[in-house]
Amino acid sequence: MQNKIIVAGIGPGDKSYTTPAALQKIRSAKFLVAGRRALRDFSGSNQITFPITADTDSAINFIRKNLSEDEVVVAVSGDPGYYSILDLLRKNFDPSTIEVIPSVSSMQLAFARLSLPHHSATLLSFHGRRPSDEDLKFAPGKILGLLTDAKYNSTSISEILIGLNWSKKSKIAICEKLSYPDEKIFITTLENAAKQDPVKNCILIAGENF
Repeated sequence: MQNKIIVAGIGPGDKSYTTPAALQKIRSAKFLVAGRRALRDFSGSNQITFPITADTDSAINFIRKNLSEDEVVVAVSGDPGYYSILDLLRKNFDPSTIEVIPSVSSMQLAFARLSLPHHSATLLSFHGRRPSDEDLKFAPGKILGLLTDAKYNSTSISEILIGLNWSKKSKIAICEKLSYPDEKIFITTLENAAKQDPVKNCILIAGENF
């Protein structure tokens, strides 16, 4: 039987959000691929590890080289099905060789912190990309959930939304360091957020009211 690539979600940050199923796979892995922080927090002394960096080709080559010997576990932040390395793995390996262990994403946690359902929200990412104006433009009752990065942050995104006919009085929740002891959630208006110092690599939730 062919060995599997196990893509295990480790949740939004704090270890308490990592599922037992993911932990079991990570701890029993002979070969573990993950970001440097995850390797620091989860890897064991007897494991053969490889860090995920901007050089993703090297990680793919490591997985391909070792998959014939044993399964390879790839630990990813948040939920593997939500803007993770899973897309890249599917492009390089037959999907039948990939097994995914889902987890809690930072987006899910942000909506949970606001006691706000997200089944009808528009969930988009500004992390290393820019969503289309069509997806971002205002519509009555619309709620946006947005991943951000350093360039597209709480300030610049608020300016973009105002430019796409969102009211300056629309609400925006700025959620940073979710699940960590220094977690911060601040609710303000787009107008105020556009004038404040930017918060980077956070989750933003915007809507007329929520």
